[in-house]
Amino acid sequence: MAHQAQAELLNTLVQLLSEQGIEGIAEGIRLLVNEAMRQERSQFLKAEPYERTDSRIGYSNGYKTKCLNTRVGPITFDVPQVRGGPDFYPSALEKGIRSEQALKLALAEMYVQGVSTRKVAAIVEQLCGSSVSSTQVSLCAARLDAELEAWRNRPLAQFPYVLLDARYEKVRQNGQVIDCAVLIAAGIGMDGKRTILGVSAALSEAEVHWRTFLSSLHKRGLSGIQLIVSDDHAGLGAARRAVFPSVPWQRCQFHLQQNAQAYVPRLDQRAAVAHDIRSIFNSPDLSTAQARLKALVARYAPTHPKLAAWMEENLPMGFTVFNLPQAHQRRLRTTNALERVNMELKRRTRVARLFPNEASLLRLISALLEEQSQEWETGRIYLSMECQTQPSV
Repeated sequence: MAHQAQAELLNTLVQLLSEQGIEGIAEGIRLLVNEAMRQERSQFLKAEPYERTDSRIGYSNGYKTKCLNTRVGPITFDVPQVRGGPDFYPSALEKGIRSEQALKLALAEMYVQGVSTRKVAAIVEQLCGSSVSSTQVSLCAARLDAELEAWRNRPLAQFPYVLLDARYEKVRQNGQVIDCAVLIAAGIGMDGKRTILGVSAALSEAEVHWRTFLSSLHKRGLSGIQLIVSDDHAGLGAARRAVFPSVPWQRCQFHLQQNAQAYVPRLDQRAAVAHDIRSIFNSPDLSTAQARLKALVARYAPTHPKLAAWMEENLPMGFTVFNLPQAHQRRLRTTNALERVNMELKRRTRVARLFPNEASLLRLISALLEEQSQEWETGRIYLSMECQTQPSV
């Protein structure tokens, strides 16, 4: 029966396109999405319409029309409804909708507030399918903000490992363009999977911002932390010690290696210095790393005293990871777990380039991070936690 319905749908689409050509694309999309949603409802209910089965978890309840502005113009879809079971919403309409909507709103706000050029206005119309008004932007933003705020403030639990990072985006304030700090926290839970714990965007002083952000994570229930991994961001050290005073800190080894280059006087020496630092971090255990560092400092001290002094003071901050189970060390010695996330954030934020306010920036970043978090939480295990001891912090 299902194969017959699919064959009939395919024949209808072929006939539609052959008769109407490009003009029939919108109708073809409507038919395809409607059928995909109908099939998803059947899978969700574990039964076809009117089918009698003990596995059924609810009942079909007709359809509700929903008009969406798409790149081929407005399309009205028939969204399947259910009753007598869990809430249902088809993924065909939900997948990616938050980040897409957040990006549209960021551009639309620029357009409405006169920040954008005519080129950006054209992009808004292309993305949204039509021109936008300030009222439309406000209504859409209010609905999306409520959902994203609930996600940012959701309760947390035990996370043995926490990774922190910061990035900066351009925000318009009082006629000036200012760098706005975006703070991101990710965690690896007792199930070995990653999740985004929280995000914050603010123009406040670095230490105040970090302290407020970390305090909010603690108040939401974040506990059981055995290690915090981050770079040496401005203000983070003092805030971390104030909020999580007894939690060991691992400074990102990758960033340490990059920071060392500032103390190498000649360009042709940088590769050798980087190789030497990697050899320390790749040591099999803490005692070997300490011995290699001592030897390296002694070798560089006569010719590069500033580099040697910097190494002696800073490289031990990257040794904390040696106290972890060996199976966990490689993935927790850097903040690379967040690097791909930052690449995706950069790819999306550079479309807007300049955000009209902090709220617009936080909206887009939150939407992207929520989708990333859901992908992690439903995906594969990142770390096997079988060798992990019970958290004590």
